[in-house]
Amino acid sequence: MISYLWWVINNPMDKITFSTRLQRERDKFENLLNRVGYTRQLTMKGVSGGLSIKDMLVDIFAREQFIADRLSEILHGEIYSPCTSHTALEYFHNKYGYPDYESPLLEKEKRNHLVTYKHKNIGLDDIVEQELAAYSNILDSFQKLTLDQCRDHDLFHRAAEHTYKPYRRMSHEINFWLNSITVESK
Repeated sequence: MISYLWWVINNPMDKITFSTRLQRERDKFENLLNRVGYTRQLTMKGVSGGLSIKDMLVDIFAREQFIADRLSEILHGEIYSPCTSHTALEYFHNKYGYPDYESPLLEKEKRNHLVTYKHKNIGLDDIVEQELAAYSNILDSFQKLTLDQCRDHDLFHRAAEHTYKPYRRMSHEINFWLNSITVESK
């Protein structure tokens, strides 16, 4: 424990380190999606339960949009507080179109099927376009935020929870699926 605290004190996260890590994880994620390839494969159900990669990408988009909006609020001096009641959660979801992922009432890593359902009739290209815009907004906001703002709001940790940690989870599921269809075809 002491060695961990020593490391944290002596190796503080900075914006350049975080941006580099985020971009590296993003590159790995995009390379995997490119490896999957065709639109047909991206929309096939069964990658993770009854979900397609498109459905999973909707989850990524919603999480990125969540943190992009929180970063924007910080830039504009607005205050965010996680929802602490189910009524507040419902209001938040209706207002923003995605859940309050930082509410203690939600399981952090669990997908929200309402978000997936809301986007089921939206084309893959539109989902990708919206997701890329949300990711770009995150990068732009981090450029504008000061290091003190990032640290005061625990943004390195919070942004990781809504960007590259979900990329890793989704990548794991996609790789598992790819390996299973490769074995089936032999």
